[in-house]
Amino acid sequence: MSTTSRDAVLARIRQGLAAGPAPLPPRPNFTAPVHPPLNNPDIVVAFAESFQRVGGEFYYCESLAHLAAQLNGFRQRQQVSAPYVWEPEMQALLYKAGVAFRADESEFIEKADLGLTSCEALVARTGSVLVSAATASGRRLSIYPDQHLVLARPSQVVAEIGEALGVVQVRYGTRLPSMVSLTSGPSRTADIEKTLVLGAHGPRRIALFLLEEDDVALD
Repeated sequence: MSTTSRDAVLARIRQGLAAGPAPLPPRPNFTAPVHPPLNNPDIVVAFAESFQRVGGEFYYCESLAHLAAQLNGFRQRQQVSAPYVWEPEMQALLYKAGVAFRADESEFIEKADLGLTSCEALVARTGSVLVSAATASGRRLSIYPDQHLVLARPSQVVAEIGEALGVVQVRYGTRLPSMVSLTSGPSRTADIEKTLVLGAHGPRRIALFLLEEDDVALD
């Protein structure tokens, strides 16, 4: 008696049922970390490495005098005017350091080649800078100028993005900022013919000045 296709299919089904149910897939370990350990156990060093890897310029400043020298050197190399700075605490710190800045918004549209802001947190894993609209810098100062400078402290470095978002949540509670932006390197795109273009949707350069801790707060 010849075996039809129907008989062959039914035979395989009977064999499968006789073998019992298929084994369950292994249960994931939800307590295990998602990412491997950072390349450097010092999260500040790990951030500096990641930040430079995504195209940022990193400057370590051990004092206000060193900060002034680093900022002035950056301006000379880039041949740009004094940065726009709108946060009162940062204005006071720069004034103490003897660093020139523009505190008003006069000619901002025409001459905003450099903006200096604080940040909410720094992410070592991705080299990202977390900024928000909650500061006096608002939405514009980290996006509109051709070059974005960030002034931060080592204590603001966290390992993961989730921790950075947690910093914002703890700081603002239910009154979260209207804008939170995670910036990883300069603005870039390669949408057109796979040609990399910097500054397409924001600053074409981002530089971070990490000032050692002292009794002068940034926030």
